[in-house]
Amino acid sequence: MTARPPRTAAALPPDQAARLHAALTESADITVFVNGTAHRLPDDTRDAVVDLLARLSDGDTAQVSSVAELLTTSQAAELAGISNSYLRKLTDAGTLAVEYRGSHRRIRRADVEHWLSTQMGRRQ
Repeated sequence: MTARPPRTAAALPPDQAARLHAALTESADITVFVNGTAHRLPDDTRDAVVDLLARLSDGDTAQVSSVAELLTTSQAAELAGISNSYLRKLTDAGTLAVEYRGSHRRIRRADVEHWLSTQMGRRQ
């Protein structure tokens, strides 16, 4: 599991910030292009991207960080289609990484999905 450090973008030069601010206020049409392909983002994701752009257009320095989706043992077991006790054995053995919040185990969704994909690969 690789944690990415937060990334900081310096404030835009005033002329670029002004052009970005004007573009954001003139239209609600936000299109994201990656490698020449347009992508439609879910509303909450689009709003986060627009918020970042708005902060830069205001001349602010912006910092981006991410938060992994953490599941309870019950949620992780349900996602994996296994019992809670088997999931706890997997975490105790170190097969699935676990984080503790007090005495409560939390498991990253991505780790459960990765474990599932390795299990499916073994069955084929």
